[in-house]
Amino acid sequence: MLGLNGRDTTLLVIVAALALLAPFILNPFPTDSGLAQFNAGYPDLMQRFAIFGIFVIGFNILFGLTGYLSFGHAAFLGVGSYAAVWIFKLFTYNVVPAILFSVVIGAIFALAIGFISLRRSGIYFSILTLAFAQMSFALAYSVLSNPKFNLTNGETGLQVYADDPQMFHGDHLPNLPHLFGLSMRANYEMSVGAWDFNFNAGYYVCAALLLIMFYLSMRIFRSPFGMMLRAIKSNQTRMTYTGLNARPYALAAFVISGMYAGLAGGLMAAVDPLAGAERMQWTASGEVVLMAILGGTGTLIGPILGAGFIKYFENIFSKINDNVLHGWFAFLPDGLEDFIVAILHPFIGKGWHLTLGILFMLVVIFLPGGLVEGGQRIGRLFRRKSGKDDAEKATQSTPAE
Repeated sequence: MLGLNGRDTTLLVIVAALALLAPFILNPFPTDSGLAQFNAGYPDLMQRFAIFGIFVIGFNILFGLTGYLSFGHAAFLGVGSYAAVWIFKLFTYNVVPAILFSVVIGAIFALAIGFISLRRSGIYFSILTLAFAQMSFALAYSVLSNPKFNLTNGETGLQVYADDPQMFHGDHLPNLPHLFGLSMRANYEMSVGAWDFNFNAGYYVCAALLLIMFYLSMRIFRSPFGMMLRAIKSNQTRMTYTGLNARPYALAAFVISGMYAGLAGGLMAAVDPLAGAERMQWTASGEVVLMAILGGTGTLIGPILGAGFIKYFENIFSKINDNVLHGWFAFLPDGLEDFIVAILHPFIGKGWHLTLGILFMLVVIFLPGGLVEGGQRIGRLFRRKSGKDDAEKATQSTPAE
């Protein structure tokens, strides 16, 4: 189906089901319970899951297949956001032209940076991409915010104002990003018993594009082009000796990856019409590297799992504070309660990076293949146990000679 083998088709169906049912899956606890703190089924976070899933899928096409580690991918995320906001300011709030323009600008920007950076490999390539990203950040933060040709609005960020032209914006349309009249902030709430579920238009637009991008990445992974990219990662020198020039293939992967990042940036502006230079900082580039490694570099679904894992920690664990902890451990004697809260305090709130760092180290040490490898180990464990049970039943049901 769709040019995929049975295994890939099953994987695509699973990802589609997870995306469609996310409002239910991410709200496992009743709204009024103490564990509702860990629910993640609200629109803003679900949108981030989908957007950063697209971002890291594109990064994985470059890093996972070719082995080229880019430390500057946030530059494409940032230019995609700026491109989308300029479409909102000049023409229309419709997200379709904004998203298309962000993809095109991301591709052009990636072509320019990749053409220069791919003249080097290894750590030199990584440093070059980091340098370009930091230069892009500096341009967006200061140089391009010059009042004469203000393209980025500096540290304030680029946003839409009432006096912007918006040549194709009609009075009957929402004054917010929309999909042919459907506001990206349109939200339907459903209550089922003690649970509240949110169905957000912006999330489902992002989720639909995530599925399309995931499908395209599967086709790339299984294509002859994907095999050439794997050859680059395996032994680029031997590939060159056979008479094949690896640079055009690596550049194509870099541009495709930049298009994914530009799309993610455009979607960030579509759900929140604001673009700031902070999206181009080196920390954002480092975050996508962590997502790919944590989930499983070179795998199909691993980077999506890594993106969800990190965004969950960033948004859920960062909100836990001492008051929440005191509420959880109120049943303990006062001295013991205060002691446990003092022990956990460095790992919550602003210290969520410490918790994430520890978990990242554990994954790298014990699961070098990321979360996907962990899932595979669990699957093998259950299959082994099931096989033993079947063997025991067969032995018990077979009469002795």
